[in-house]
Amino acid sequence: MIDIAFEQVVKQLVGKVDSPRLEARMVLAFVLGKDCDDIGSGVFDLTDEQSKCLEHILQKRIEGAPLDKLLGEKDFYKYRFKVSEDVLSPRPDTEILVEAAGKLIFQNKMEKVIDLGTGSGCILLSLLADFPSLSGAGVDASEKALVIAAENAKRLGIESRCRLMNLSWFDDDFVQKTGAKYDMIVSNPPYIPHSDIDALEVCVKSYDPLSALDGGEDGYDHYRKIAEVAPKILRKGGYILLEGGINQAQEIRNIFEKQGFVWFQTLKDLGGIERCIILKK
Repeated sequence: MIDIAFEQVVKQLVGKVDSPRLEARMVLAFVLGKDCDDIGSGVFDLTDEQSKCLEHILQKRIEGAPLDKLLGEKDFYKYRFKVSEDVLSPRPDTEILVEAAGKLIFQNKMEKVIDLGTGSGCILLSLLADFPSLSGAGVDASEKALVIAAENAKRLGIESRCRLMNLSWFDDDFVQKTGAKYDMIVSNPPYIPHSDIDALEVCVKSYDPLSALDGGEDGYDHYRKIAEVAPKILRKGGYILLEGGINQAQEIRNIFEKQGFVWFQTLKDLGGIERCIILKK
């Protein structure tokens, strides 16, 4: 057995992460197989294997690896999701979209939603977990991402209401394969301009899949294509909710208005960025 003091772990993280004491608790809880609330100041007995695991996680974290990718889980909205380097890490900013979608689903008694670029499934599955009468589909071009989404659906006990499809909206048969029309479309598509990828933080560009980040030369490739196919899979009166990046909301709105959508609302995230664009068919 190897003794490790809580403060030793904190010391290694100070100056490297924003919340060293919180992360020290999370890492120790993971290594020891305990709840985070069970980890307080003190000394812990670790086996050789646990000690090596702790050392590995701390080293990778100091090098810039995101904590959720190291622990394999991320809290988002009300739920905890499995993550990996095959999916985009859920961001707190995206919770704005989920909350807005939930209000519209409740107000309009919606029955069917589709998530374009579902990744871990955090948007779609959060909505299905909140609304037991709702069913949905998650579309992703990555088979590996859909494996993660399927496991998250099973964890939440909603796999029977969730259809996962390995498709791209750039596929010629995309509309045909998505099936019946939906009451709502939700999407957090890739929106980083290609030339900006190299300037992203290491924790993003080196650990999130490039396919979930790269929005083409100007960042709007995926919005333009989604705007083309969305009217064909969304029922009349339905809504589409899109996440966008910094200073992108107006252009996203323009792209969809050209396809006949009517702007409904734009919501800011906690940093004041216009993050969620809502339009109606």
